Amino acid sequence: MSQNTNGKRQTPDTGRTNDGKGTEGIDDGTVLSDSTVLSDRTVLSDGTVLSDRTVLSDATQLSATPHVQPKKDDGDGSGATAAKSSSKPALPKRPEPSRGTTGKTAPAVTRSDAQTPAAGSTGLPKKTAAQPAAPNPGPGPSREPRLRPQPKPARSDNSMLPQPEPDIVRFNTVFVAIVDNIAQVILGKETTIRQCVAALMAGGHVLLEDNPGTGKTQLARGLANSIDAPFKRIQFTPDLLPSDVVGVTFYDQKTGEFTFRNGPIFASTVLADEINRASPKTQSALLEVMEEQKVTVDGVTYPVPQPFIVIATQNPIEQLGTYKLPEAQLDRFLIKTSLGDPGHEASLRILREANVRDRAETVEPVAGAEEILELRGIAEGVHVDEAIEEYVVRLVEATRHNDKVLVGASMRGALALIRLARVWAAADGRGYVVPDDVKDLAAVVLAHRIILTPEATFAGATAGSVVADILAEVVAPTIGA
Repeated sequence: MSQNTNGKRQTPDTGRTNDGKGTEGIDDGTVLSDSTVLSDRTVLSDGTVLSDRTVLSDATQLSATPHVQPKKDDGDGSGATAAKSSSKPALPKRPEPSRGTTGKTAPAVTRSDAQTPAAGSTGLPKKTAAQPAAPNPGPGPSREPRLRPQPKPARSDNSMLPQPEPDIVRFNTVFVAIVDNIAQVILGKETTIRQCVAALMAGGHVLLEDNPGTGKTQLARGLANSIDAPFKRIQFTPDLLPSDVVGVTFYDQKTGEFTFRNGPIFASTVLADEINRASPKTQSALLEVMEEQKVTVDGVTYPVPQPFIVIATQNPIEQLGTYKLPEAQLDRFLIKTSLGDPGHEASLRILREANVRDRAETVEPVAGAEEILELRGIAEGVHVDEAIEEYVVRLVEATRHNDKVLVGASMRGALALIRLARVWAAADGRGYVVPDDVKDLAAVVLAHRIILTPEATFAGATAGSVVADILAEVVAPTIGA
């Protein structure tokens, strides 16, 4: 802190006195304390550190141009200094309250203010004249404080990430439109809806297993009504025959020929409601059409409309009068998922709209069959890195070597995971698959394809928990590594 002795100031760095004619110099290493008062002609060097409570005199000016160490005074009291280029700008400081005598108003002074540097300048703040502040009616004059310039928020640099192609943007737009349309039917279950729409885009089939009254049939009908394509529903019962599903050849007396009559399986979207109530013989009628997209009757093969998807529902708690699905048929379902009970807010909204008897009938198609096929082709072009393929193979192999698993996932499961991951990435607006896409879909794709050992089943393990343990054990690839 500088002290006043007989009208002379003692500089803190060298002990020199200044009689007011020259310019005080403070070298780079000087640290000013909180209560240091700088005189009117003090020149601060680039390395001078000002603390938060340092008070500047009214006439102290922070130069807006680079400076060098001050030259000696020529005796005329001008205190001129030679300017030299500097890389550090003079930073604006908090303005001090005026110190004047009681009853007098402090005169307006010139201060440097933080301004945006003009084009071609060195980035240093310019000098601007401050407007004179209104006098404070209190005992001492004051000036309104100025706000410190706020730093601009840092922008994230996404230039390294590949921008989505127009086809991917279009895929994302249609995918979101279908999901939002079905969300009007099933409230609060966006994840399950996205999984079912992704299965449609990937050309697979969906098995919905949940308790009665959770909205399985409404979800299937909502998905079917969101697409402008033929829709058929088959109510599976114990007396249902294979010909009731695929069709039958009969003799037409008018023409004198045998004619094939299409069954309800000949539709783009087929709802197989309560599929486990049909006999194994009837269930086996779906094996060919679910895998090869065609039906063979009396030696003649008939293709089914495209896109083609089977959405089957079953009840896991009622076993009376039901037949367990064979493993060969389970493996043909791309995903097996469930809805679960709605949340609190969704339940309240459902009650408020209790007058709506059939929510699936309230939605209109938002996409056509040809558009779905085009989007399916876009999804097939999504890039899958070799590290992702290696990761999928390791996950599938881990299901085969796990002590709790009797039968692991097949290669059909690995293909299903890759195909669905491509759709999942495109639905997220990306033209490439990341490890999180595989992690999000592993449980719904692989869990129903593995058979646990009796010991693991008695111990309370489930297929879902085993897949979760495998995901935690197998190391996922790192992006960019």
